[in-house]
Amino acid sequence: MNRDDFWKLVEGAGSGREPDEQAESIQADLTNRSAEDIVAFERHMAEFQAVSYTWKLWGAAYLINGGCSDDGFDYFRGWLIAQGRSAFEKALADPDSLADLPELEEDVECEGILYVAMSAYEAATGSEIPQVPINLPDLGEGWDFDDDAEMKQRYPKLFAKFCSD
Repeated sequence: MNRDDFWKLVEGAGSGREPDEQAESIQADLTNRSAEDIVAFERHMAEFQAVSYTWKLWGAAYLINGGCSDDGFDYFRGWLIAQGRSAFEKALADPDSLADLPELEEDVECEGILYVAMSAYEAATGSEIPQVPINLPDLGEGWDFDDDAEMKQRYPKLFAKFCSD
């Protein structure tokens, strides 16, 4: 499974579904694939989780969800991956572009998508999936997510959507 196949699977499972339903659909599809494909899906998931581990996206998640813990940021990134390649790549380049997604609401997350390969592999093989490490980058210096002026300057559209009086 290459990156294009990964995104086709994610996007094909997402049409008109809630994130958890999408995750269930992906898991069902993966269960019918080879063990190699399932592991490849997990590798791509780890890669996309790592590349989206940035202060810029964490700040956007903080605004959208009204706060964002470490685990909450993992689940937010799961939701972001579930939105498909175009939304994911746009958000990496400009997190404020998330405000343009028509389905964007408060408290967006998709924890389930983070575990679909693990569950599918076990269902398909009866064994645990080989561990695929997520090599998260060093975030470096962040900023105060509770500083309204800073957040409004960094995310004008998201701030207007989620923090307006």
